[in-house]
Amino acid sequence: MSAPPVLVTGAAGFIGSNLVARLLEDGRRVVGVDDLSTGSLANLAEARSRHAGRFEFDRLDVRQGGVTALVERLRPEVIYHLAAQVDVRRSVEDPLHDASVNVLGTLAVLEAARHGGVRKVVYASSIGSYGEPREADLPVDESFAAPALSPYGASKRVAMDYLATYRHLYGLGWTALTLANVYGPHQTTSGEGGVVATFIGRMLAGRPCTIHGDGEQTRDLVFVDDVVHAFVLAADRGDGERLMIGTGQRTSVNQLHRALAAATGHPHEATRTPARAGEVRHSGVDASRAREELGWKPWTSLEEGLAATLGWAADHQG
Repeated sequence: MSAPPVLVTGAAGFIGSNLVARLLEDGRRVVGVDDLSTGSLANLAEARSRHAGRFEFDRLDVRQGGVTALVERLRPEVIYHLAAQVDVRRSVEDPLHDASVNVLGTLAVLEAARHGGVRKVVYASSIGSYGEPREADLPVDESFAAPALSPYGASKRVAMDYLATYRHLYGLGWTALTLANVYGPHQTTSGEGGVVATFIGRMLAGRPCTIHGDGEQTRDLVFVDDVVHAFVLAADRGDGERLMIGTGQRTSVNQLHRALAAATGHPHEATRTPARAGEVRHSGVDASRAREELGWKPWTSLEEGLAATLGWAADHQG
């Protein structure tokens, strides 16, 4: 009898598609779901062509009820829940939509999991769901709990409370990975786009980049392959834990711009605009507990990760 499948929500997105590829490489049967509002089927082209016998894709919005029937039919062992509204700016403009996707969507997945006999949910959280730490307190660990500065952050924190409640009431296992700023192949300049993808996209197109604020704001940039490895490990470890996933190293937006400009031969100075509402100034995480609970640590240097991301983007531009 074959092992039960695993299910990935947000499978056509940036991190989700990389996770699908890793799971298939590990020999798992994988079910991917995505409503394709921001994800792309192109991200799953290789999975669908090379692993047709072990990969199933279903286009659905987890809020619309179809995920329950899917889980009851396929009985996945683990659900990796990555489907989310991740744009902080959009959450500020439209908090109701953000809550609908990130709170009600997560609740729908948890309901499907408890009725479908799922062993565990591995949840993608974000350091963006927490407020502004003092620079002297960085990198922050799991004890950090400042109030969220955006509706996006608030919605992700509410989802965390639901995970704990479902474990208490229904015995549903969970691990939440609080991700630093993830970058790498399959990331675009829209939807799940981050500063690395945005800068690379504009530089390869020969256009100037925009830096919001003074550019001295810092981010903990962690490569997607390292993050995906943490998700795989969390299927069997870290139950009931919220774990920080990052490098502990901070890079300023100005430093990132200079590094990518040098790598691409980009000649343009950045355009400067005011800082954006809802975004923290400094961010960095201490992943010591993830090392203890998961046996995880990042292995990709920023230089290696940026080179790999640039190579992928150059092959896929246009």
